[in-house]
Amino acid sequence: MPKFLVTYHGGDMPESAEGREQAIAAFAAGAGATGEALVDPGAPLGPSKTVTIDSVADDVAQGPPTGYSVLDAADLDSAVDLVRSHPFIGRGGSLQVSQAMAP
Repeated sequence: MPKFLVTYHGGDMPESAEGREQAIAAFAAGAGATGEALVDPGAPLGPSKTVTIDSVADDVAQGPPTGYSVLDAADLDSAVDLVRSHPFIGRGGSLQVSQAMAP
């Protein structure tokens, strides 16, 4: 079955401890809703760099990913359906789903 990389873009974490706890609980519930399709729940990402044939630059790409997850799904539409109601979207973020290509 193909794998799909879901990257998280934007969406601030709440500033209060209670808000962060609620966001973490909502993320866990959203992850649980994908069932066994969630291969790797991922992790937040730190600073990023964009590598091109000519250069390596800090944050040149529009909206660098701030986290990721890996899903198993039959096809791209199925992978998108699994994350359509993800709570990260409700926090103002967006998710990009990309099929991982075999090396």
